[in-house]
Amino acid sequence: MPVDPYILLLLGTVGLAALVPARGTTADVASGASTAAIAFLFFLYGARLSTREALDGLKHWRLHVTVLACTFVIFPLLGLAARGLVPVFLTDPLYQGLLFLTLVPSTIQSSIAFTSIARGNVPAAICAGSFSSLVGIVITPLLAAALLGSSGGGFSADSLLEIVLQLLVPFVAGQLTRRWIGGFITRHKKILGLVDRGSILLVVYTAFSEGMVQGIWHQVSPLRLGGLMIVEAVLLAVMLALSWYGAKALRFNREDRIAIQFAGSKKSLASGLPMASVLFGAHASLAVLPLMLFHQMQLMVCAVIAKRRSHDPVVEEGREVSARESAAASRSAVGTATRSG
Repeated sequence: MPVDPYILLLLGTVGLAALVPARGTTADVASGASTAAIAFLFFLYGARLSTREALDGLKHWRLHVTVLACTFVIFPLLGLAARGLVPVFLTDPLYQGLLFLTLVPSTIQSSIAFTSIARGNVPAAICAGSFSSLVGIVITPLLAAALLGSSGGGFSADSLLEIVLQLLVPFVAGQLTRRWIGGFITRHKKILGLVDRGSILLVVYTAFSEGMVQGIWHQVSPLRLGGLMIVEAVLLAVMLALSWYGAKALRFNREDRIAIQFAGSKKSLASGLPMASVLFGAHASLAVLPLMLFHQMQLMVCAVIAKRRSHDPVVEEGREVSARESAAASRSAVGTATRSG
């Protein structure tokens, strides 16, 4: 089961913020740099996302509607139901973070990787992840304003305007300039990937520094943290089961069910962390904690599931296809889809 090295970097950044939090002028500089980093991140997200590729997937609209329903309907409903766990399992701030976790879009890279390993519909996973990211830029802030506004976030017209300026405007600018800079981004994707991750680390350091200065970390005890992990494990198990058996009830084939399960049960750390920083401000550190834990949990569990599904026999056109044959076809599909993006 993989331990994402980036999670270790994030935890190291949290530790740095705990030991040496930004204060005074340093905090103002870090906050300004964090704001600029978030805008740049969403500009890159817009420039990378192939709208043509996403629109091409409309021919498989039932699959994409199913994934979007899992991501932005069923997940939030489960998040609202978890309100009954306060204060027995969760404190109110931890619950707000858990509810926010259920609102963020799905992942792209890990959904594609696990779908490929499990010999599922890789092109569908690519399009489903792209759709989710595209829709999430608008839907996640609106859902957060509707569901968290009265109890946790204190959202207003000004805060929604800030979300538009920091998230949506850079994203649209990236989409509009993709035709000119798309090739450059593709050629330098490794370097820009490091810039992505470095920017998110800056956002995390700023958020957790604010939390340390305001003393909000005294609200989290080891017992509460354990309760949060149990709740998230149940949430992940429920979504994995619903996405798999729900897709079966909707009469999707095996390959499509795999894509639906992996795209419909995941949440994006890369999109969620910057969004939380904008939405929650000084309380962002507690808001992103559930998302960070869920991210690692979903990687570990889905890696096991994908590996087991890779050994399932597949029947194609009346004949049973070996795992080796189907895996080779899946890798070929990944290469073709990646080149088209």
